[in-house]
Amino acid sequence: MSTPNFLLSNGKNMPMVGLGTWRSPPEVITQAVRDAIDIGYRHFDCAHIYGNEAQVGAAIMEKLEEGVVTRDQLFITSKLWNTHHKPDLVRPACETSMRNLRVDYLDLYLMHWPMAYKSGDNLYPTCPDTGKAVFEDIDFVDTWKAMEELVECGLCHAIGVSNFNEQQINRLLSMAKLKPVVLQIECHPYLRQKSLITLCYDNAIAVTAYSSLGSAHTPYEKPGAYPLLKHPVILEIAAKYDRNPAQILLRYQTQSGIIVIPRSVSKHHMYENFKKIWDFGLDNDDLQAIDDLDCNGRFMTMKAAYGHPHHPFEI
Repeated sequence: MSTPNFLLSNGKNMPMVGLGTWRSPPEVITQAVRDAIDIGYRHFDCAHIYGNEAQVGAAIMEKLEEGVVTRDQLFITSKLWNTHHKPDLVRPACETSMRNLRVDYLDLYLMHWPMAYKSGDNLYPTCPDTGKAVFEDIDFVDTWKAMEELVECGLCHAIGVSNFNEQQINRLLSMAKLKPVVLQIECHPYLRQKSLITLCYDNAIAVTAYSSLGSAHTPYEKPGAYPLLKHPVILEIAAKYDRNPAQILLRYQTQSGIIVIPRSVSKHHMYENFKKIWDFGLDNDDLQAIDDLDCNGRFMTMKAAYGHPHHPFEI
């Protein structure tokens, strides 16, 4: 079966399961995307900073040329990196991603983070004395206004944001001509984000979860007593439904209307993540048991940007 779609506020459909490409090596991602399209994936979550958009684009172009899919059947997301927040850099950055992905429009373009780094070719400008990112004084609202022009000229069907907090979403809503269609955030049982998600739903903003399976290989934080995929509660629920832990965690999100983008380069895991989560539902007791794992445990803290006035997580 194909994956269900989420109807976005711009009237377009977004498949509720996509393939995440963060930390997928360029040398294997082309074959992974080929396999994903053959399995039935139509939603691909990409970003300039991932360093593999050209390799993703190679697979997309192959499958388009083979007639396996048509462009209008695909939903392709990319993201504006922090060093391209200056308004006159927004369109060139978008066009670079489009060129690498071999497409003439993006279905969705996200502002990857609200913080601006020093503009330039160095994607991680770093202060040698502190090891922290070098900031630039650019308001994300001004960056957003430049992104709105991408929709007006047809380069993007929709725009949204990633890693914004509630105050930042509210500020953007109060000043935007085009409101964000999607918010992409870290979301999993250790970091439920219910208040932020409710704000989004109240404003017709779809939510995409990254790290929905936890992040076992993250170089960042390691919240919780167990990796999510090995938590006894998840293992017990998986046994009850005769599913694997990843399928339980993905169903937990999609059952709440949250879009998921699990990363994998394994054809078997891609198949399991895509095909085996729609023919069952978690009962209320199991949903509550998973909810109870929430410990405000964040994997991606972006500590290199602590001190930035627009850092979304720093308290």
